[in-house]
Amino acid sequence: MAKKQFKAESKRLLGLMINSIYTNKEIFLRELISNASDALDKRHYLSLTDPSKKIDQSDLKITLTIDKENRQLIIEDTGIGMTAEEMEKNLGTIAKSGSAEFRAQLEKAENNIDIIGQFGVGFYSAFMVADKITVESLSVNGGPAHTWVSSGEDGYTINESERDAVGTKITLSLKEDTDDEKYSEYLEEYKIKDLVRKYSDYVRYPIQMEVTKSIPDPTDEKKTIDTKEMETLNSMIPLWKKPKSEIKPEEYNEFYKAKYMDWEDPARVMHYSVEGNLSYTALMFIPGRTPYDFYYQTYESGLQLYSKGVFILDKAKDLLPDHFRFVTGLIDSDDLNLNISREILQQDRQVKMLARSIEKKIQSSLEDMLKDERENYEKFFDNFGLNLKYGIYKDYGINKNKLQDLILFHSSKEGKYVTLKEYVERMPADQKEIYYACGSSAEEIEKLPVMSRIRDKGYEVLYFLDERDEFCTQIMRDYDGKPFKSVTAGDLDLDSAEEKKEKEEKAEANKDMLSAMKDALDGKVKDVRISSRLKDDPVCIVADEGLSLEMERYMANDPMAKGQGMKAVKILEINPDHPVFAKLQAMNTENPDRLKDYTDVLYNQALLIAGLPIEDPAAYARKITELMIRSN
Repeated sequence: MAKKQFKAESKRLLGLMINSIYTNKEIFLRELISNASDALDKRHYLSLTDPSKKIDQSDLKITLTIDKENRQLIIEDTGIGMTAEEMEKNLGTIAKSGSAEFRAQLEKAENNIDIIGQFGVGFYSAFMVADKITVESLSVNGGPAHTWVSSGEDGYTINESERDAVGTKITLSLKEDTDDEKYSEYLEEYKIKDLVRKYSDYVRYPIQMEVTKSIPDPTDEKKTIDTKEMETLNSMIPLWKKPKSEIKPEEYNEFYKAKYMDWEDPARVMHYSVEGNLSYTALMFIPGRTPYDFYYQTYESGLQLYSKGVFILDKAKDLLPDHFRFVTGLIDSDDLNLNISREILQQDRQVKMLARSIEKKIQSSLEDMLKDERENYEKFFDNFGLNLKYGIYKDYGINKNKLQDLILFHSSKEGKYVTLKEYVERMPADQKEIYYACGSSAEEIEKLPVMSRIRDKGYEVLYFLDERDEFCTQIMRDYDGKPFKSVTAGDLDLDSAEEKKEKEEKAEANKDMLSAMKDALDGKVKDVRISSRLKDDPVCIVADEGLSLEMERYMANDPMAKGQGMKAVKILEINPDHPVFAKLQAMNTENPDRLKDYTDVLYNQALLIAGLPIEDPAAYARKITELMIRSN
């Protein structure tokens, strides 16, 4: 038969596809195996509906053959086969698919089956590695066999041929090796095995290949001889397709460790199926430890994507929100639209719907874990809590309502983790705000001057031990209507009405002294005032509303923020019940210059207690020495 030419648009698409559409050449085998699986699905369905086309299930298979001598890789199936007209229709026009029409017909029937792969674009991906493709096929519906041959853009021929078995045989004549591409690797057994395990391990039909194995030499026990043996390369039954009741916990654990390269069991397994407008099966895991590169840019998040058991994409990032990027696993869906190369998901309504469904399931699973497995949840939070906090303040807090009940804080109550809900539920009736304190450790926070007074009032304090904790609460602003309040910022309203009146009277009586102390600090503080938060300590530094002392300290240590001059508006608070207050009163009357020295020392002392640097440590040390000498 004379050579036929591809249609103009098909010819252009073929050239484009071979040279640029597929970024990973090895997926050609996945596409051809998908096509073969498609043909086997059709023959199996025909066998069930037409008694004259009956076939034993065990005869449905895919066979791979390596012919190194002729540089050929052969993919053969016992599927439905093709007539000459079907070859012309399915292989003569790129992106023309018999599968699409077959699916449309099945939608009218009561029983449906999965169809994977398609001739057309996927079939032509083989031209990335082959300079000639030969397709021999005999249709189950009778008629002679035919052979389709093409070397690419120059066209194709279809001729009648001899073939005894129903099905299709595709022979790829591989290209010669170049400096950039080693096509000969597709003639190696190990490479073909790896590709089948990677992309087609869960195709429902056996994928078989004759492989070389070493066995003991019957004539010499110390030697081995090579023999050929037919081996099934794929497992065929995906773990996620099995009923949960039939899967043991250790099977999940071993699957996770083998597939996702971890040596520890996962902290949690999420295995479920959804049916409806968008049907899919998910098998997802929360790792039991933090990956070493999790907080680096090199870390790649995302779920593996399968379509009817065929591996499509390794890291589908669009299926996971950033705040749950620690989740790993896979999604197997029949309903997703894939782009021309199957390598990238189209950004359509189905993808967004699937992502929302996955997010809700992860959210629900974490809530259950927090409720029913508190100890395990706390371990999980130690590993990934920072990522949840990041999710709260990312995008201006759009996800705060979803995540706020999942975050934990250590607290002054028994030193244990507490949720915001638990904190609010046990607040005293007279407490209006959620108190927190920042520090590098609980011990450091406990040493803050204000903590004695807080404990006396019976109030619980959340320990913000990570610099990002305060960023979270600034975005959240409040929880259950209770605003967050730093114990070292603003006006901490801890006094009773009588105590407030007494403090106001003392402030009025000592306003000249307080004003003189403020002037002595020469603009370093906004105000010097009587404190309502101190019990045993003489002085403390607090921040006015706005940037907190902790934020200033964080910014001072952040290389990106240095030099920006971000400072908290400071207020020096004096304890009127401490003996030093009487000393200050005396200095104000007897020796105003000495009051300035005392004020400077107390200010620097307050800075040190707050963990903030003092401007001139040497001058501070000299001032202390001078005061010690004068006191003698």
